[in-house]
Amino acid sequence: MNVYIAQTATRMAERGIEVEVFTRATSSELPPVAELAPGVLVRHVHAGPYETLDRSELPAQLCAFTAAVLRTEANNEPGFYDLVHSHYWLSGQVGWLARDRWGVPLVHTAHTLARVKNAALAEGDTPEPRLREIGEQQVVDQADSLVANTEAEAHDLIRRYDADPAKVSTVLPGVDLRQFTPGSRREARSFLGIAPDATVFAFVGRIQPLKAPDVLLHAAAELLSQGLADRSKLVVLVVGGPSGTGLEQPRALQELAVHLGIQDVVRFLPPLPGPSLAQVYRAADAVAVPSHNESFGLVAVEAQACGTPVVATDVGGLRVAVNDGVSGLLVPGHSSVEWANALARLSCPDLHATLSAGAVNHARAFSWDHTTDELIGAYMRAAVAFREVQDQAEVAS
Repeated sequence: MNVYIAQTATRMAERGIEVEVFTRATSSELPPVAELAPGVLVRHVHAGPYETLDRSELPAQLCAFTAAVLRTEANNEPGFYDLVHSHYWLSGQVGWLARDRWGVPLVHTAHTLARVKNAALAEGDTPEPRLREIGEQQVVDQADSLVANTEAEAHDLIRRYDADPAKVSTVLPGVDLRQFTPGSRREARSFLGIAPDATVFAFVGRIQPLKAPDVLLHAAAELLSQGLADRSKLVVLVVGGPSGTGLEQPRALQELAVHLGIQDVVRFLPPLPGPSLAQVYRAADAVAVPSHNESFGLVAVEAQACGTPVVATDVGGLRVAVNDGVSGLLVPGHSSVEWANALARLSCPDLHATLSAGAVNHARAFSWDHTTDELIGAYMRAAVAFREVQDQAEVAS
C-alpha cells in the first residue's frame, strides 16, 4: 500500500495534480511536513504515541488523526482540496468525515477486505474483528467511488458488501519497471553470497499467517525428503519481518525450520530496499507467493519483471498477477506435496526458460503510469457524479 501511494502520488504530480498525503507519525524525528517529490507533500500526523501500535490499537487514534486532518484544511481557503482518496478502512473512516465537512467526493481503495480474509483464514490465524467489518461496510456505503485492484476484488465488494456496481472501478496496480528489470543471476547471487550453481527459492513479504511463508518451508522439506533437491545446493530465502498477527509469535518461522530439520538451507533476511530486493528476485530460480488471499500480489509482479517465474496460490488477485503456465505456476491450495512438485517442475531448463521469458512479458502489462491514468479517470468520474448528486439535492430543497 505504501508503494502504491508513493508511486501514484508522484506520477500524479508529474501530470500537474498536487497531492498531500496524511499518515500517522511514528517517530519524533519526522518533520511535520516533508516533500516526497515536487508537488507531493507528506504530512506526518501526531496521533497517539510514536512507537509502533498494534492494529487493534489504531482505531482509538482515529479521532486524533481526523482532528489533525480537518485542522490542516481549516488553515487554508475554503475549497483547498478537490477530492479525498482514502486507502484501507481506517483512512476511509477519516475520509468519510472529511468528505462531508469539505463537500468533496470520496474515492476509497480497500486493498484488503475483512470478510474476504476471514473466508480464507489460515489455520491458527486470528479472524479480523467485527469492528473492522462494520467500519468497512460504512465506508463502502458512504464512498462516492470504490477502486478495486482486480475484478475479483470488485466482485467481493459487490457480493460481500453490497456495493453499488456503478460506483466500483477496477484499476490494476503497477510495478516499477525501471527498478525491477532482468539482470545477471550470477551477479545477484554473488551479491547475496550464494553459489552460482545453487537451487534458490525465495519468499518476500510480511511474515504472518495470511502470507503463508510456512508453505515454502514445508515444500522445501518435502523436496528434500523425496530426493527432488540436492541438500548441498538448496537455498531458501525468506525476506521480510513479522507484522500483524505474525507479531504474536515473531520467531515461529525460524522454529519451524528447526522442527522440519531444514535450518541449514533457510536464510532469513530483513525487509530490503528496492535495489537489494531486485537482486533477491534475480538470484532466485522461483519466487513463492503462497498467500491464503491477495487483493493483487505486487511481489509476484516485481519478481516476474526481473525475469523470475512465480509459483503462487490459485486465489484472488494472484490469478491476475500470474499467468498460469506462461509466467509462472498456480497451485490449488497449500499441500506441501503439490507445492514441492510445482517447484520441482522448474528444474526443467526448457520450462524455466519459457516461464522466465513469459514472466518479463507479463509484467510489462503492469505500469504505474497506466495505474495513475486510470485513477485520474476514476477521480473525474467521481467528481462528476458527486456534482450531480449535489445539484439534485439543491433542486429538491
